[in-house]
Amino acid sequence: MAEITAALVRDLREATGAGMMDCKKALVESGGDIEAAIDWLRKKGLSAAAKKSGRVAAEGLVGVASGPHVAAMVEVNAETDFVARNESFQNFVAEVAGLALSVGEDIEALKAATYPGTQHSTQEELTKLIATIGENMTIRRASVLRVSKGAVATYMHNAVKPGLGKIGVLVALEGENEMQVMETLGRQIGMHVAATRPAALDITAVEPSALEREKAVLTEQAQASGKPPAVIEKMVEGRIRKFYEEVVLLEQVWVHDGESRVKAVVEKAGLKLTGFTRFQLGEGIEKQVSDFAAEVAATAGVS
Repeated sequence: MAEITAALVRDLREATGAGMMDCKKALVESGGDIEAAIDWLRKKGLSAAAKKSGRVAAEGLVGVASGPHVAAMVEVNAETDFVARNESFQNFVAEVAGLALSVGEDIEALKAATYPGTQHSTQEELTKLIATIGENMTIRRASVLRVSKGAVATYMHNAVKPGLGKIGVLVALEGENEMQVMETLGRQIGMHVAATRPAALDITAVEPSALEREKAVLTEQAQASGKPPAVIEKMVEGRIRKFYEEVVLLEQVWVHDGESRVKAVVEKAGLKLTGFTRFQLGEGIEKQVSDFAAEVAATAGVS
């Protein structure tokens, strides 16, 4: 049997795009024969999956799962919206969300974790799914919120089925109120977060750089009025308060009545809002916009 060198593994990886460990295993299984190793990878669907890995995956699903005092949310991407309707893909997203409850939000740990009901990793299960469905897919991100006393509520906007959709929210509420009260309020806050897209939980959590940029813009606008410096300072202070009301969850006007502040609603319930997470499918991913007519012409060799 030929020696399995690092150079041989590298050559196989360059030829197939498969993962380093998969390439090494393929070479071991094939006795160091690189052509046989390529065939081994193809049979396992690993080479085919790797070739798809360069394609943009901005569709897919967001999934949520809950447990006692904890909830998790994941985003798993695919290339087309069609895959989001595939039952195998939906089941995979739901299983990964459930897995995150115990594994946590570290993506590499999630990929390495044993996939429920199997003896292989979650990444291997995803690779099989990629080979079966024929699209690039990725486990993009995960979030887990916990409370010591209280509830972590979940909300899924326009769910395609329970716990799966395109905009998901987790809301952590600390307190000792009745569980039904906490879960109902948490769901209402989740709906609010889905609609208003707050950037921070409270004023102290606002990114300093974002605040400085806002102050700079507001100061320049106020200076254009030609008013004295003392008046300009007051103007900026007032506008910063308005800025907080727009981007800080606890300072926002409660969408359900259009009058109360979120912090007042939470305080009235005798609870404390300690965290939230909002995932919108594909946000931040640069999607490729294709010209279908040009694509067809290129395929047909028409200039």
